[in-house]
Amino acid sequence: MRKVVSIVAIASVALVLSGCAKRGYDRARPDEYAVARSQPLVVPPDFSLRPPQPGVARPQDNNPSAQALDALFGGAAPRSQAERSTLDQAGGDSASPGVRSDAGDPDTKIVDKGGTTRDIVAAPEGDGQNARTAAN
Repeated sequence: MRKVVSIVAIASVALVLSGCAKRGYDRARPDEYAVARSQPLVVPPDFSLRPPQPGVARPQDNNPSAQALDALFGGAAPRSQAERSTLDQAGGDSASPGVRSDAGDPDTKIVDKGGTTRDIVAAPEGDGQNARTAAN
């Protein structure tokens, strides 16, 4: 039994020490301390650039908010002839710039259309199949 234990101990010591040896286990790897010189970066000439004209707005002076809105919503869409005609008939060019402030003004004249209009506006959406009327 002692011979088996001593043989196993010698074999394990030999195996552990063989991991330290370089023969047979040396692999080719790059030297991490070697520095290779590379060519310097060269910017190619851009022939599409032109010198700025005096009095012309600079492209980088645009408002970032306007650029974001244009990116999100695509800018102003062209209106059709029918839309322009409807806006002209409705007085679209004569609207007050502060109309939203005037809407909450206590001096604004309003018309009370009664509870029926309020009920129609507040009614849930549907196909109308279950609609009922009540006589007053």
